[in-house]
Amino acid sequence: MENKIKRLPDAELEIMLVIWAADKAVNSSYVLDQLRTKRQWALATLMTVLSRLTDKGFLMCEKEGRFNTYRPLISEDDYKASEGKSTLVNLFGNSVQHMVMSLYNGKAIDKKDLRELRELLDKVDKEEM
Repeated sequence: MENKIKRLPDAELEIMLVIWAADKAVNSSYVLDQLRTKRQWALATLMTVLSRLTDKGFLMCEKEGRFNTYRPLISEDDYKASEGKSTLVNLFGNSVQHMVMSLYNGKAIDKKDLRELRELLDKVDKEEM
């Protein structure tokens, strides 16, 4: 994974989520159609954002006939890992304990989530032995 993946603004992330979910090269019409349920995008605005994502190295743009198609150059998992690490370091001083307690105290997670986390940690711990 590349260490220098830049954080995406919300609008760009919204578009990348559509493209990642497609799991294939897509054109602007596809993206526009998928975004309709969230908000109305003007085609010109979408094209500007797709161009920006291409310039930033998140997308590859290829000409297919009269249309451009877009596919991700950075995987969703790599982006999430980078963002997760950045959040952990910048907001919680690289402390998973502080992050989990902040989420719990802010009611973003509950005791059920904590039990699921414990089960996951136990599973990971057993796999490493």
